[in-house]
Amino acid sequence: MSPEVIVHVNRGSADSLEAAVDTVETRGSFGLRVQSHGSPAHVHCRLDDALARIATLETSNYYVEEDGETIVPVHVAAERIDDSIAGELEILTGYGSESLSIPVTVGPAPDGVDVDDSLADPPADRSDRSALERAVDVTALEPASLAIGALGAIAVMVGVLTATAIGGPVAAAGLAVVVLGVAVALLLLAW
Repeated sequence: MSPEVIVHVNRGSADSLEAAVDTVETRGSFGLRVQSHGSPAHVHCRLDDALARIATLETSNYYVEEDGETIVPVHVAAERIDDSIAGELEILTGYGSESLSIPVTVGPAPDGVDVDDSLADPPADRSDRSALERAVDVTALEPASLAIGALGAIAVMVGVLTATAIGGPVAAAGLAVVVLGVAVALLLLAW
């Protein structure tokens, strides 16, 4: 909720009411913060007819503890209006012996965000490229992916050197496993 209106109860004398603002201008819901200074208080809130057309209170009676505060949510449906509406929020205490009226002006809710149909279209720069072209595009890879690719190339070189130094079918099979593992890793990084 925004904004917030502060009303002081029992500040200076019993059952006194004092608002921190003279008027409220809003385009949506707001909170009324009722602060007690000293003894507890029963507070009654109501909206005049003009404001009641677009605003509601959860309940009209509230209890404020000694030196405590209570938030009164004022729900405003500004999306239902086209022009500003002026009304009053009335706060009463001391069984109606003290009252305070705060003028409230509600403006229409801001327009929503306009979204056109082009938002649903996929980006043109990558949609028509094949998987091989995307895999070979080194500029699209992150530095970490390039580092992993370099480590894969080093692993293949070590495998080739080891297979040629040792020789035999077991070394060739080991080299094939290393090459296949590096190829799979690079393809997974490219997707």
